[in-house]
Amino acid sequence: MPNAQIVGAGHYVPETVYSNEKMSTYMDTTDEWITERTGIKERRFAKKHEETTTTLAAHATREACKDAGISVEEIDFIIFATLSPDYYFPGCGVLLQRELGITKTEIGALDIRNQCSGFVYGLSVADQFIKSGMYKTILLVGAEMHSMGMDFSTRGRGVSVIFGDGAGAVIVKATEEENSGILTTKLHSDGTHAEHLAMINPGSHGGYHLGKEHFGYEEKDTPGDVFVTQKMFDDGLYPNMTGQLVFKNAVVKFPQVIQEALKAVALSTEDIDLLIPHQANLRISQFVQKVLQLPDNKVFNNIQKYGNTTAASIPIAISEAKKAGKLIKGSLLCLAAFGSGFTWGSALVRM
Repeated sequence: MPNAQIVGAGHYVPETVYSNEKMSTYMDTTDEWITERTGIKERRFAKKHEETTTTLAAHATREACKDAGISVEEIDFIIFATLSPDYYFPGCGVLLQRELGITKTEIGALDIRNQCSGFVYGLSVADQFIKSGMYKTILLVGAEMHSMGMDFSTRGRGVSVIFGDGAGAVIVKATEEENSGILTTKLHSDGTHAEHLAMINPGSHGGYHLGKEHFGYEEKDTPGDVFVTQKMFDDGLYPNMTGQLVFKNAVVKFPQVIQEALKAVALSTEDIDLLIPHQANLRISQFVQKVLQLPDNKVFNNIQKYGNTTAASIPIAISEAKKAGKLIKGSLLCLAAFGSGFTWGSALVRM
């Protein structure tokens, strides 16, 4: 049975930098306030009406293919993870296929909507497809354009100062090398607190879960008229987050799911050469590092430069770490993510 190996990585972040000081011109905030709570100093925002989640992904894909030494025509399946797709439907997978100019091969494209843990979920899917022999060369992308859907007023600062735009991609190929490639992946979810990190509006709920008063829903005789209500527009079509609840759960689930993966392959934290956590919050990453007793040189963080790029954060970090020489042949890479849903997961990869 073949193993699934990451053979190439690439990333792309928009040119325009938005520092904390620049964010303070849009809302009541300061560099000190943002840095203390998140560790973020700046983020990138894409060019409105010129760039999309798909075009960001295409840049990252071409770089990943170059790094892997393959052409885009050699890709035989696409997995695309994002929470900020170009359209409500279809998903970005087929749009990326078109953007890359590989529609003639009619390869499959799968879209994953697991937000912050989307890349880890996608890596697990790629692993199973390759181990089953169904595909040999898979493109896995995480890309986000958060800037198109955030509230840049003081009301939305608790969310909008955290997130940035960007894309990361990896090429996953079949290999016959033993003890190489993706060693294990662990995936979990708990929908109990789903609405505490969510973009609820617009949606087909019609107020069903959280009550008519919250959504402004009124019973009518005809179907299909509650996808968007006036109250949704009044409240704002923006994401919301209960930060303390998310933090409290993340610092528990991150170490748990990492230890679960290590136990599954009879390894320990001492065996980890590099941990790349999803870049949700520098304080979370530092807490997890302390729990696992890992030195600074074994943990990769770049949230300071890019903010939280959700599904894109891990592949962007993989690409940067690889370019920096931190992922040499035979090194053990540990990936972990926690986010909306709640969903979380981990992966161990022998490079």
